[in-house]
Amino acid sequence: MTRWYRFMIENLKSFLDSKVAQYNRPQFIENDPVSIPHLFTKKQDIEIMGFWAATLAWGQRVTIINKCKELISLMDGAPYDFIMNHEEPDLKKLLRFKHRTFNDIDTLYFISFFRYHYKRCDSLEDAFIPADGNYTPFRGLGGFRDYFFSLPDHPHRTMKHVSSPSQKSTCKRLNMFLRWMVRKDDCGVDFGIWNKIKPSELIMPCDLHVDRVARKLKLITRKQTDWQTAVELTDKLKEFDPNDPVKYDFALFGLGIEERWGSGAVFQDMF
Repeated sequence: MTRWYRFMIENLKSFLDSKVAQYNRPQFIENDPVSIPHLFTKKQDIEIMGFWAATLAWGQRVTIINKCKELISLMDGAPYDFIMNHEEPDLKKLLRFKHRTFNDIDTLYFISFFRYHYKRCDSLEDAFIPADGNYTPFRGLGGFRDYFFSLPDHPHRTMKHVSSPSQKSTCKRLNMFLRWMVRKDDCGVDFGIWNKIKPSELIMPCDLHVDRVARKLKLITRKQTDWQTAVELTDKLKEFDPNDPVKYDFALFGLGIEERWGSGAVFQDMF
């Protein structure tokens, strides 16, 4: 272990805080899927396209962004208005939408769910809050999936696109969406438009890049990568900031994607 690496570990909080400051800024938005909800100002449009962008967030970021823009165009540039006011013939143009394994069947069901929900509630946040009001990440995400697929005609194939902690999934996409909606700061990336879920209750979006960097920094000890791994990482980051542990997503993701940390060769060169 080199002197620099030992110094970095001993000063890990300061190091990660500096990386949060580096990446949690408006310049981050353009090349990230979070740019999609940033195209809107209406709360429901932000929620709908934030959820969709998070759901479609696998593969190259450029492709994800382009596919989301294609979907917006198919909904006439106004997702909430289209969902609430479309007629049956309006849905035909959506039959050609596809991104990897997400296809027209999934698209039409998402529209059906959103229409069902927004006829009953003003915000998608309510879909994550248990009936008794006692939110925990496990109950909130699990209950959301149950509710999302509560419509009698839900396609079985669509269920793979919305995860749940009970499946031992890290729920990376849902946790990323929640970060966008819940976190509050003045940096301009996350929206902070929800108030029933607290930033301290968020769980780290644990994707491949975050997982690799976190393991290199000894923030994860669990061998497998699952829901408990995401919880372990979040709990560790709460030692640095108990009120906003998920802000470190900017640091770990930025190190993994922009600086290529997690690559053995890169670490070998650095240390």
